[in-house]
Amino acid sequence: MGTVRLTAAQALVRYLSQQRTELEDGPAPLFAGVWAIFGHGNVAGLGDALARRTQTLPTYRGHNEQAMAHAAIAYAKARNRLQMMAVTTSIGPGATNMVTAAALAHVNRLPVLLLPGDVFADRRPDPVLQQIEDPQDATVTANDAFRPVSRYFDRITRPEQLLNALPRAIQTLTDPAACGPVTLALCQDVQTQAYDFPDAFFEPTMRRPRRPAPDPDELAQAAEALAGAEQPLVVAGGGVQYARANARLADFARAHGLPVAETQAGKGTLAWDHPCNVGSVGVTGSSAANALAAEADVVLAIGTRLQDFTTASRTLFQNPQLRQINLNVAAADAGKHGALPLVGDAGTTLAALDDRLDGYCAPEAWRRRMADEKQVWDEIVARTTAHSNAERPSDMAVIGAVNRAAGPSDTVVCAAGGLPGELHKLWRAQGPGTYHVEYGYSCMGYEIAGGLGAKMADPSREVFVMVGDGSYLMLNSEIATSVMLERKLIVVLLDNQGFGSIHRLQQACGGAPFNNRFANTTYNRQVSVDYAAHARALGAEAEKVQGIADLEAALHRARLSECSYVVVIETDPDASSDAGGAFWDVAVAEVSGDPKTRRARTDYEAQRQNQRMT
Repeated sequence: MGTVRLTAAQALVRYLSQQRTELEDGPAPLFAGVWAIFGHGNVAGLGDALARRTQTLPTYRGHNEQAMAHAAIAYAKARNRLQMMAVTTSIGPGATNMVTAAALAHVNRLPVLLLPGDVFADRRPDPVLQQIEDPQDATVTANDAFRPVSRYFDRITRPEQLLNALPRAIQTLTDPAACGPVTLALCQDVQTQAYDFPDAFFEPTMRRPRRPAPDPDELAQAAEALAGAEQPLVVAGGGVQYARANARLADFARAHGLPVAETQAGKGTLAWDHPCNVGSVGVTGSSAANALAAEADVVLAIGTRLQDFTTASRTLFQNPQLRQINLNVAAADAGKHGALPLVGDAGTTLAALDDRLDGYCAPEAWRRRMADEKQVWDEIVARTTAHSNAERPSDMAVIGAVNRAAGPSDTVVCAAGGLPGELHKLWRAQGPGTYHVEYGYSCMGYEIAGGLGAKMADPSREVFVMVGDGSYLMLNSEIATSVMLERKLIVVLLDNQGFGSIHRLQQACGGAPFNNRFANTTYNRQVSVDYAAHARALGAEAEKVQGIADLEAALHRARLSECSYVVVIETDPDASSDAGGAFWDVAVAEVSGDPKTRRARTDYEAQRQNQRMT
């Protein structure tokens, strides 16, 4: 067996460039590139190695480490986890800037390879610049912060450790159940050290996603429950899309007369006008989906973590005879909420269920109910998102204008604040890939970087980034990167002068407006930000508009532009949609001298009585 002498960094880069994946149009690199901000912890090692392999593993430079990781995560989401990216940073703050993004990827089960620089393994120059020192444990470094937010973590202290660490990393990144962030902390001296690696280690390797079939006993139980359902409901999560089972579910639902409600990650699984699509579910759910959920006697939850927004903090499913089936590739998710577990790939398992349910169809009365509720909800959406003449329109009116401007294959990207809730309810997704909202971690600052990742994943789509002024101020630097990479974004910036979503939640919980909108802070001087001027300074085209008519005209100009385009519009900070929705468990003060807070606490305690704990 032959060997090749390489540094650890060179070996890592060569190995990543040899990993392959199978896409619909044929084989492709598993890693589409590496995002990098170089510093003293990675520039001489990994930076040098990357510079010599730009043809097989492109390197992209961002402006913020968290944003680079967000872009990489969004890329993987838009590619249904079949392709991914790596992110490298220096030691210290460059590394810890990625911890938030690692948590986001962990929650959303999305693959990203994080390669932060680390201390010297030989410790000769200790303490090096930016090194964290623990007087009780000399092995601790800043990168230990990644341990709880990584699906696999390793610290590379010798070059030959890569022979075990890299295959384990790839296995985690490509496993449908274990998928999530992997952190390989790279000691900076080790990056430059050489070892005689086996030639076979660098052979091209095809990584195809595993499609596990269900256990026969679990399948039989699930089929029996569904076959006896009088009022069945399907809840579609992101796992349906990652399994590429969208068409399978659409056919399955139509064949058996099953209403399908969608989580945030699952939205777009079915086109909004599919006859079985009853809309979003849970806290930000449609009236149709939530009404059916309250009465459902069998719920088939597919590819969802069943977090509190999906289950309305466990108050949504109220039928005392409820039987819940959790179809999930991860056993931990399949066993949640006292459900019948059904562990398996969504597409493979739906095909098996379809065979078992041959001849079954939901009762005609339930199917009529589905159609009636859907029609009512579709009319509500049309009214709520209709053209508005208000000087400061609502978020809902802005969403309607952007939705009308978007083409059938275009993508909307959003993350935190009030917008994701309204988008979940009101955006009419045309199908898979058209709705990209990060709401597992609800991370402010994801929007623009995530939009860039989505655009890089599919440049043929127009990407509409919807972002509030609060998130924009947190993390906007990748507008400049989008200009540099010629990956055009259309950014619609809704300016409600602060953190409007939490401003509304604060008052709903009985509090007085405080420290959320600029007008409610204790500062003597209020700041007025010229967001359009700021966006132009980053290289984008930008304009500020007033009202929906001006917004629609600006969106037309933005579509014609070849450069990233930012449209700023002031919106009503107090308006929110009262259509649909459900309880969300946000604790209210138990003792207060304010009558408003006491009333909110009384309402809160009454709602908690409806929570199902099994």
